[in-house]
Amino acid sequence: MSATDAVTFWNGVYEGRSAATDPRPNDRLTEVVSDLSPADALDLGCGDSGDTLWLAERGWHVTAVDISAVAIARLTALTNSRGLGTHVTAKQHDLRKSFPQGRFDLISAHYLHTPFDLDRSTVLRGAAHALRPGGRLLIVDHGSTAPWSWNQDPDLRYPSPREVAADIDPDPATWLVERADAPRRIATGPDGRTAEVTDHVLLIRRTV
Repeated sequence: MSATDAVTFWNGVYEGRSAATDPRPNDRLTEVVSDLSPADALDLGCGDSGDTLWLAERGWHVTAVDISAVAIARLTALTNSRGLGTHVTAKQHDLRKSFPQGRFDLISAHYLHTPFDLDRSTVLRGAAHALRPGGRLLIVDHGSTAPWSWNQDPDLRYPSPREVAADIDPDPATWLVERADAPRRIATGPDGRTAEVTDHVLLIRRTV
């Protein structure tokens, strides 16, 4: 499918629900990042922008990208209303075509799933290479299907964190897998429903 189809689909996803006025960060982000010193971060697929805003409010300088112009417009409005313009750079970006420029101390890829063709391994490998020494790549994928997910395919299989790491194939001389597990939590969907879900968490640190 074309890039236009993908943009139209994701714009429709966000237009189909009200703009969040106080979006919450993802639990795994706050769990991993709370003790890190603020620096330069990249939010791949910023979505409702809870992660970007949480990082910026704690002093991180965040480059936030999403394929949806609606998501980027909403993030820009929230950024301006909170006085975080100097800490956030928001860009509409199609990761199927290119990867954001720059070097980062944290790259967050939360639920980077799409019904459109996306070479995730290449994207995430590029993310690993975009880290500064000591920087971390946090990949959080769905490990189960939430009731509010856009993809309700009963035959859908979620690769494990170790499988995702194997696809990225990080050279152990340069990158260290710090975490690869599948914790469960109670999640709240856009419509307020709650459900127990599984996250697949992979944390990779660049050592040199």
